[in-house]
Amino acid sequence: MSAKYVLISRFPLKANVNASSISGLKSTAEKKYFVCEEDNIHELLELRSFNDMKEIPWVEGELEADFHNMASQLAGDIRRELVKYVEAPIETNKPLPDTKYIQLRHVEVPADNYAQYRHWRDETIFNVVRDNKDKISSFEAFHSLISGQPGVMFISSFNGDKDTYKEAFTNARYQTIIQQAGDNYITGGNEGLYTRIYRAVSC
Repeated sequence: MSAKYVLISRFPLKANVNASSISGLKSTAEKKYFVCEEDNIHELLELRSFNDMKEIPWVEGELEADFHNMASQLAGDIRRELVKYVEAPIETNKPLPDTKYIQLRHVEVPADNYAQYRHWRDETIFNVVRDNKDKISSFEAFHSLISGQPGVMFISSFNGDKDTYKEAFTNARYQTIIQQAGDNYITGGNEGLYTRIYRAVSC
């Protein structure tokens, strides 16, 4: 299992800002930086791991300082959410992924259908993940604890070619799964479902 809690911070960057050139970024086992690889999304992503809620106040000053220290590089405010570990079809013993790429996969599920969704995803989504463990380093499921965009968050990590990785989630088999999810388990419209790939920032 990875960290019990992960704090996800998104820093929207101005168009002329190169994430790799931002000073002060230093990845550690408990804090990792990534830059979005999706079209029209220019943001820096920070993941922080915690094993106990009591650890979060220890970094409160640092979290507050980010807003002021990066003001000239930000196109908007920092968006943060705290998610809690649930389960994983491919586990890792590291606090956070240390791969070249990660993918965040988010879906909002109605509360009264969540237990059924958990059973369904183990037999569908998680089976796809297990069948592609040669391409995926880890795949862990979290759920929002404090968030303005609540729901399930998958953090998937990989090192290989992006197109090869994505094929498992875009082929006919997975499209059928997505259709089932849309019919039975997704709420919130387009805001309730998204995927984004991020590349690790060399620090």
